[in-house]
Amino acid sequence: MSDSTSTEEGFTGVDEPTVGLSGRRLVATLYVIVVGIATFTGFVLGVIGPRDLDPQLFGFVDMPPTPLGMAAYGGITLATVLGVLLVGVMFVSSRYVD
Repeated sequence: MSDSTSTEEGFTGVDEPTVGLSGRRLVATLYVIVVGIATFTGFVLGVIGPRDLDPQLFGFVDMPPTPLGMAAYGGITLATVLGVLLVGVMFVSSRYVD
């Protein structure tokens, strides 16, 4: 008689990774998607070209109101704001692990 539990096909003794996204990977994916949407929206606003459009990156860097300038403004601004918040959350979560 053989012991079927130890010779089971496909059993490696190693936990298989679960299918899906981990928490950090999900947040990073959402971050990239949201920054991409902001960049695209800035580009669209630059194409439309409303009057009196004078973007200033971080309050002191003048950006051109062209499609590329507006895309850079939208992407950089949101990436910086969300990036600082995400780094803060990651720092706090790594310091206070249950």
